[in-house]
Amino acid sequence: MVSRRETLKLSGAAALGFLTTGSGAASDVSSLPTIKVAGYPYDRVQAIRDRLAGIDQVDVRFHTEGIYDLNAHAFGLRKTYEVTEIGLIPYVSQYINNDFRDYVLIPVFISRTFRHRNIFVHVDSGIEKPEDLRGKRIGTPGYGMSATTWIRGLLLDVYGVKANEMRWIETAKSSDKGNLNSGFAKYFFPDDFPIEKGPADTDESELLLSGGCDALITAITPKAYADRNPRIRRLFADARTTEQQYYKETGLFPIMHAVGIRADAVKEKPWLPAAALKMYSDAKQIAYDNLASTTVLRTSLPWALDEYEDTVKLMGDDYWRYGIESNRKELEAVMRYTYEQGLVKRQMAFESLFHPSTLET
Repeated sequence: MVSRRETLKLSGAAALGFLTTGSGAASDVSSLPTIKVAGYPYDRVQAIRDRLAGIDQVDVRFHTEGIYDLNAHAFGLRKTYEVTEIGLIPYVSQYINNDFRDYVLIPVFISRTFRHRNIFVHVDSGIEKPEDLRGKRIGTPGYGMSATTWIRGLLLDVYGVKANEMRWIETAKSSDKGNLNSGFAKYFFPDDFPIEKGPADTDESELLLSGGCDALITAITPKAYADRNPRIRRLFADARTTEQQYYKETGLFPIMHAVGIRADAVKEKPWLPAAALKMYSDAKQIAYDNLASTTVLRTSLPWALDEYEDTVKLMGDDYWRYGIESNRKELEAVMRYTYEQGLVKRQMAFESLFHPSTLET
């Protein structure tokens, strides 16, 4: 693995087409095998993009892609990237329902988000607390999305609200213009489960404003809310405080996306899963160091350091956790939620999703 310090010292050589090797020597990039890595350009992968974290004797090339395209690449025919960000719950569904084995996961949980802030209600709906969602019409651009799955899980576990106590309306459009399924995904719940298709030309934001539903549970910020329409508000007015309390009580930091390694690449390079896990971990540490910097502000927020210190105080030094054991509760919750909510046909242990070389790391 190329160390951060070595790479910084030899950044001029890298710019001229050379990479450092584990021995400190410089190698011509053109002579090294190439690994294509793809995902969002988070701060925690910036060092991979900038070649400050990498894999020894490999030319790692980072490609920026959004999750809709990343999932399409991985689950479709192209399978463009040897290493890719991938939706965790879509992966679980494909793995269990369709015996998908073209990628194996490593325990890099590259996207995580607390989701209380993603429940929106119409101001005239009469919904003031989570329990008021019972019997209400809930719009969503994707019943099976990772975000909606986590939200249904917390509604049940924390507030006792069951998925079948709400009337689900799945829209065929999303107000963020993301690509959605043209119809329902394959779900595994009773025929009388309360779900229906929304109007073909109406997205979730328009559905709420038109009175077609009472609330939204979604991965995105609906356009109406982003536009500050006074007829839509968050269910939890102080979402941050609510989410912090949820973490204090449960210890859960919801996982949205993981990282997958293409199976043929693993067969050819058995060391790749462990090496990729180390690369992502090194890149994350550099992001931590940048957030903790007091010399200059590396993010465009005046009080970023205060936010970082508050987060560490609440969640610990390594709050964006990788690895199996430190994420066991989240992974067990994902496997339970996907089964309870009808996304998969049977429940499995999560360990089989991950490459064996990364289970103990």
